[in-house]
Amino acid sequence: MSRFVDTLVGTAADRGQRRGMVTGEPKEPVRRTWAQVHDEARRIAGGLVSGGLAPGSAVAVLAAAPVLIAPTVQAVWLAGGSVTMLHQPTPRTDLGEWAEDTVKVLEMIGAELVVLGEPFDQLAPVLEGKGISYRLISDLAKAEPLPEIVPTAEDDTALLQLTSGSTAEPKAVRITYGNLYTNVKAMVDRAEFEFDTDVMVSWLPTFHDMGMVGFLTVPMTFGVELVKITPVEFLTGPLIWPELISKYGGTTTAAPNFAYAIVGKRMARVEDDNAYDLSKLRIALNGAEPIDETAVQTFVDAGKRFKMPPECVFPAYGMAEATLAVSFAPLFTGLTLDIVEADALEADNRAVPVPEGDPRRGTDEVRSFALLGRPLDGLEADIVDESGVVLGERQVGEIRLRGEAVTPGYLTVDGPLDTRGADGWMKTGDLGYLVDGQIVICGRRKDVIIMGGRNLYPTDIERAAGAVDGVRAGNAVAVRLDAGSRRERFAVVVESKLAGDVVEESRLGKEIAGRVRDAVDMRPFAVVVLPAGSLPKTPSGKVKRAATAVQYAEKIARNAVV
Repeated sequence: MSRFVDTLVGTAADRGQRRGMVTGEPKEPVRRTWAQVHDEARRIAGGLVSGGLAPGSAVAVLAAAPVLIAPTVQAVWLAGGSVTMLHQPTPRTDLGEWAEDTVKVLEMIGAELVVLGEPFDQLAPVLEGKGISYRLISDLAKAEPLPEIVPTAEDDTALLQLTSGSTAEPKAVRITYGNLYTNVKAMVDRAEFEFDTDVMVSWLPTFHDMGMVGFLTVPMTFGVELVKITPVEFLTGPLIWPELISKYGGTTTAAPNFAYAIVGKRMARVEDDNAYDLSKLRIALNGAEPIDETAVQTFVDAGKRFKMPPECVFPAYGMAEATLAVSFAPLFTGLTLDIVEADALEADNRAVPVPEGDPRRGTDEVRSFALLGRPLDGLEADIVDESGVVLGERQVGEIRLRGEAVTPGYLTVDGPLDTRGADGWMKTGDLGYLVDGQIVICGRRKDVIIMGGRNLYPTDIERAAGAVDGVRAGNAVAVRLDAGSRRERFAVVVESKLAGDVVEESRLGKEIAGRVRDAVDMRPFAVVVLPAGSLPKTPSGKVKRAATAVQYAEKIARNAVV
């Protein structure tokens, strides 16, 4: 049996009798021990195997409630299969297009079965119309328990994590049982988890790697108390997040930049100083994208009033291709920034530090990046230039990874695709550098804007635009135009409640253009102001730069800055 499944089963028999998962907040909270989750998983696994599921089969899961998802994914692992969490349709989704995309995904991963749970059991007729086989979780849970767990090897596939790139073609990262165990064990070790006392609180989607691996698989594998709600419940009322941390004594949580910004602003408006108790929070992880120091500071400043320790901020670097986590910043150090010279960074790809007390600090002559810690156990990182030459400390290049947690490859519509070279190294597509062994991320290679011989990082542009009053937090995008040509330019696309008011849009556009010019010494070709909810985003809530450029190409052309 694989180490991962062996640990799952052992936890259910031991710590899982005491620790468990709370679901159903805020309306109907229910707590179940991990042992109870395991018992239901064995019944669902029994239903899968008696229904003909063969070892090594790919199973697609479509459900929203964590109370259904937890035993279902465990059941697939107990039955010797691999799990793929399908992207969930929303009320605005065209179900015909969704069904076509789903068929494409199922063919790519070789899945012959979709397991459905509420509210998506309503989609059964849509699947039937496409000839897709399905089983309802509610029916599977009535089966006799699986008598014997199906053995799995370390190299067998455990998880096929769908990526959320900007292309229309789907792609899945193949995570083996060995990958999964290596990474979840390294995470709990580096984060110094106390399995009997830590409490994890999460609203992250389970179809994203952070929500699936970090905030479902980790607690289920090691028996950590978990409070899990859905993204819809968070987005409906974001303050439910600090409410749950207070109610359950949460010690560990995670979110992308936009959530820290939104909740920070809303907590700052709460009048009652005793509304929340965040004193037990020791890890507030941020690692889904380059860390926005303004968003983090907004959250920290608001949290102080509710006894939140500022050092709980936990910068990290992660990607599905490394199962989940690549590096964690040192515990209890908070957000540590590396302040570097803008000119050396953008013109020479060198991260030249600007010392404390230097008058350039706080001006547009510097850039700041979060220190993201050293690679976790089972991983190593280096930096290479475009020719593959390994670079020295503080030289900017592409980050490569190697180790037990790195995926052996992708599944694509055109077949399997290796991710690792002959020497085991995988190129990440991320640009960054090393400082005393700690990783620093500058941005994605494909997103860097090259103008006047300088590398402009979209995050610098987006932070400048996002600082303008009227721009929705976390909803500013810098996109490349005419990439790779002599006339490469960029545009800024933002969301604002002022969209639709011609006068206000014009004022906002000019202010954004001025703020961006001051920040990076380059003027955007265009500024586009959109209503809330307009920007294309990944399932985890990150903006899609390339898709934004395509979707709003005509608006960008019409909104040239004069």
